[in-house]
Amino acid sequence: MLRPKIPTMPTPTGHVTPPAVVEPTAVVPAAQTPPPTPAAPAPSRSVVQLTPGTALALVGGGTAVVLVVGAVLVSMLLAVAITGVSVAVCAVVLRSLLASETKRR
Repeated sequence: MLRPKIPTMPTPTGHVTPPAVVEPTAVVPAAQTPPPTPAAPAPSRSVVQLTPGTALALVGGGTAVVLVVGAVLVSMLLAVAITGVSVAVCAVVLRSLLASETKRR
């Protein structure tokens, strides 16, 4: 009764390029190279030196990040508060309308 139609593969139209023929090539081994000598070991901990300019830049960047994140969070909180107040006003108006209609009957 409900048999799905299996689509047929469309034949290509227009300019069709024939498949490329790949010919096998001989593998020629390369000359043996000696293993690289190990370099001198690097110090295990790198020393980070903060100049007054970089410290000031880090403090400024951190302050900017805190201010941006704070502004975003405060705006989201304000949006939730405004939405809550508007829903409460709508509920009071609907309650008033329904109460006045029941008094008329």
